[in-house]
Amino acid sequence: MENSTQIKSFVLAMYGNMGPLKYLYFTVALLFYISVILANTVLIVIIYVDRNLHEPMYIFLCNLFVNEIYGSTSLLPCLMHQVLLDTHEIPVHFCFLQIFNIHTYVAVEFGTLTIMAYDRYICICKPLHYNAIITKQIVLKVILIIWIVSFVEVGVLLSFTIRLKRCGTVIHKVFCAHHLVVELSCSPDRTVSLIHDLVFGLFFTVAIPVTYISFTYVKILAVCLKGSKETKVKAVDTCTPHLVSLISFVFACFYNLISQRFASVPYPLCVVFSMYIVIVQPLQNPIMYGLKLSKIRHACKHLLTLKSLQLYIFLQRIYILAFTRDYLQNPECGSGEDGMACQQS
Repeated sequence: MENSTQIKSFVLAMYGNMGPLKYLYFTVALLFYISVILANTVLIVIIYVDRNLHEPMYIFLCNLFVNEIYGSTSLLPCLMHQVLLDTHEIPVHFCFLQIFNIHTYVAVEFGTLTIMAYDRYICICKPLHYNAIITKQIVLKVILIIWIVSFVEVGVLLSFTIRLKRCGTVIHKVFCAHHLVVELSCSPDRTVSLIHDLVFGLFFTVAIPVTYISFTYVKILAVCLKGSKETKVKAVDTCTPHLVSLISFVFACFYNLISQRFASVPYPLCVVFSMYIVIVQPLQNPIMYGLKLSKIRHACKHLLTLKSLQLYIFLQRIYILAFTRDYLQNPECGSGEDGMACQQS
């Protein structure tokens, strides 16, 4: 028992022996990570640059995109590093840091999706009161509260787990999962950590937000059934990406909860779905919102057109400056055939 507290690293056993294929897996993971960073960063920049998008809904979206980058960064760099290793060991403190990052990513994601559902509910069901209820100041305060509460909640959870004595080192997953780390403990008081994981992790972070979001969509559906065609189109355009994102994220979370506690899942399927929450979700959201929301599409086209025009003007100025410099150095060179002759000489 005395040696149980001296464990300095865990082994992520799900990687196995990949042989020469590890370089292929590394390249694929790197491409996914770059895609996630680029897709989310582009939309963040578009929302920041275009003043027409400085509205509550797009500020929430900006926060969602920031969280997608945060979530991918919590796993993919470590995964790429582990793929190239032969032992697949991860230091204990890095393992707990990864658990903290992934749990806060999930908490912020559910918090943001919940407040976005409330935003859509007020916009569609109480449009006349929208500007009075949802202001920029309130939006920024709510976003700050979501991040603070998520960090505190996960910090309290890990404060129980870190103190547990550990007797095992093998984690059967591609990343550090809180439940599996607790199972490696030989402490009799690990029940507290499991209860906190269940109550705060599952109930407050997942169950309550999903229940509230379902309630808001029932209200929105009721208004749409009685409303005009314009109301229905507005609801479909703004709510479809949010609903798809929510269903996708809930599926990924519940799969991870069930697979690591109750079910025996085939190895390839386990690896793929374990990565789903930090690869597919962060890549799906910016693509889906960017294609579906007309304001973001128009802002993206406007920005690309503006940058293309600025690049054209810049190149034109360079050409004029170069031509002027050559003319001043060779004033006897004129235009036409004489100019061509000077250039050839």
